[in-house]
Amino acid sequence: MSVARIPLRVLLVAPERHALRQPHAGGLEAVVWNRARWLRSRGHEVVLCAAAGSDLLGPNPSLHLPSPRWTRAADASDSEYPEGHRRAMAAAFARVADHIARDGGIDVVDNHSLHGAPVRWSRTLGIPVVTTLHTPPLPDMVVAAAAISGAPHRFLAVSQYTAQAWSAEGIDAIVIPNGVDTDHWTAGAGGSDWVWSGRIGDEGYFAREVRPLLGPDARYAGALRQPELNALVGAAAVALVTPVWSEPFGLVLAEALATGTPVAAFDSGGIREVLSRMPGTAVVPAGDVVALSRAASALAAAGGGIATRRAVRRAAEARYSLAQRQREVERVLLHAASDAPHRGLAAEAVAQVGA
Repeated sequence: MSVARIPLRVLLVAPERHALRQPHAGGLEAVVWNRARWLRSRGHEVVLCAAAGSDLLGPNPSLHLPSPRWTRAADASDSEYPEGHRRAMAAAFARVADHIARDGGIDVVDNHSLHGAPVRWSRTLGIPVVTTLHTPPLPDMVVAAAAISGAPHRFLAVSQYTAQAWSAEGIDAIVIPNGVDTDHWTAGAGGSDWVWSGRIGDEGYFAREVRPLLGPDARYAGALRQPELNALVGAAAVALVTPVWSEPFGLVLAEALATGTPVAAFDSGGIREVLSRMPGTAVVPAGDVVALSRAASALAAAGGGIATRRAVRRAAEARYSLAQRQREVERVLLHAASDAPHRGLAAEAVAQVGA
């Protein structure tokens, strides 16, 4: 039986800090945006709950989440929330819960929120919820998870490193790494430049602390949509990945490798795990700029050939292609939905997903 014969109605809950649209604010937004598009391409009905202004967001205001609004631009943060935002989110999630209860047609919630409320829906609404853990443990979500014992809930983690961090808080998760769309992240010819890409959450900090340090040989390309970013990364000799926090996954790693560009990275969080046994990669101690420079120089010198870049891309396609990873997620969603009494999905139908 093909998946087209057993379509799900999925409520996909996105993080609300940034709208889901290009240019993406970061890897989290890119992952959730791709999830919505891919599930729809597989014949599932996706009801998106996300920040206003997101692509694929329907007209129902009950499903529009409020992004943080700062009174002063100087106070804007990519890690904190302004006064009153959590109350606004609590009210928003109450509206979403009311919508789910009234609608009655949602088969499963695909939850990517960084708040505890959607986690609790598996108990308060009795609806299957699959929560993907994209970050280190967050207190609100840990408390919510402790309150849903026995409810129809599954947790996924984007890396073994992330899963272990949440397991220490009593939350066990299945590891399904992130993926990239290798139909859009295409092979590049390489070049002589080095490239860095990623989230710059605090624009004020960038203007004060980073931009003045950019010398004549450095060019800031700004926020780029995926095709332009693909071209930039694919034209580089090496990509630098320099997290200063415990990186749960690091989507930029897979993106760069999908273009065939070698990667030199700080050893932080799940970085070593994501790059393990991948050709054209080097991991150095976190914060060791000299070691990073030496590793990047070596990769740039050795990785410029067509054969090497093809090997890097092939390895990325084999491990991190979006289709492979999303089919794994699709199976989990179908299994979760089969827990709902009204679905009654046949076991053989679930088993054949991915055909």
